Amino acid sequence: MATKTKLEYIWLDGTKPTQKLRGKTKIVKDFGGTVEDCPMWSFDGSSTNQAPGGASDCLLKPVACFPDPGRRDSFLVMTEVLSSDGKPHASNGRATIDDDDNDFWFGFEQEYFLWDPETNLPPGFPPGGYPPPQGPYYCSVGAKNAYGREIVEEHLDLCLEAGLNLEGINGEVAPGQWEFQGFAKGAALAGDEMWLGRYLLERTAEKYGLAINWHPKPLGQTDWNGSGMHANFSNTALRTAGSKDVYDKICQAFEPRIKHHIDVYGADNDQRLTGLHETQSIDKFSYGVSDRGASIRIPIATVEAGWKGWLEDRRPASNADPYKVAAQIIKTVKSVL
Repeated sequence: MATKTKLEYIWLDGTKPTQKLRGKTKIVKDFGGTVEDCPMWSFDGSSTNQAPGGASDCLLKPVACFPDPGRRDSFLVMTEVLSSDGKPHASNGRATIDDDDNDFWFGFEQEYFLWDPETNLPPGFPPGGYPPPQGPYYCSVGAKNAYGREIVEEHLDLCLEAGLNLEGINGEVAPGQWEFQGFAKGAALAGDEMWLGRYLLERTAEKYGLAINWHPKPLGQTDWNGSGMHANFSNTALRTAGSKDVYDKICQAFEPRIKHHIDVYGADNDQRLTGLHETQSIDKFSYGVSDRGASIRIPIATVEAGWKGWLEDRRPASNADPYKVAAQIIKTVKSVL
């Protein structure tokens, strides 16, 4: 008797200014377990802001496949959206990445807030007020400081069981705010895994009646930090430079391209990049060693290794598309190498 497997096809819709995750399940027989075994599929683009009703078919091209430990006999299939003619859809950020040889490595630090849809606040926030000021919540433990740990731990286990290369989690500076970190050798794969990590987080929080708030400043112009998706990146030149001059040259290439980057670094990021709360102003550019108030931070580990390592772009917001962020960073770095 043929075995049946659930394939959850996941894609990004055409919602503006921030795309949303979509997913639907395909049942297949005798699945081989690899992305090559995943057939092309289609969906109604008129329901996802990606096609008119009179010509609504869009295609789903599988690009990554991982076991889904949250469902029986199931796999997570990350896909990119193609138009009906087989060309990349306008909403397809993955197709804009120029990294065919996987020379660029990316580590994304994804911050987010757990969010209670009934109170419209994160857990830990009393209705109509605020908890004690930030300070005790970062990397905290205890019921007075850490909220939603059961969701965060379950999400971490699911990601690791699926085979996603998460490298850590931690509580962030506000109640109900957390972070997970992912890393991959190859920009497209890094984006695939980050989006699948986001998908699993959304689905895990569902079980607890909570949502995930990806907005970069969901608590408004208060003294609570916003949420980012810091992008750590390197290529062969950065990993082997051995020279401060190479790092200066690459960092300086980012300054004339501020707008190119900010345009894809997440909607409403101006509310977060104010020059306060460990950020540089959205219209300014700076870089420095171990400087968390700079646009780009040069990690102290890179300097101590003899100027061999990586850089961290601290500007991307929590709601940014990692595909588009990586594409712009690659383009800027390649412009001077």
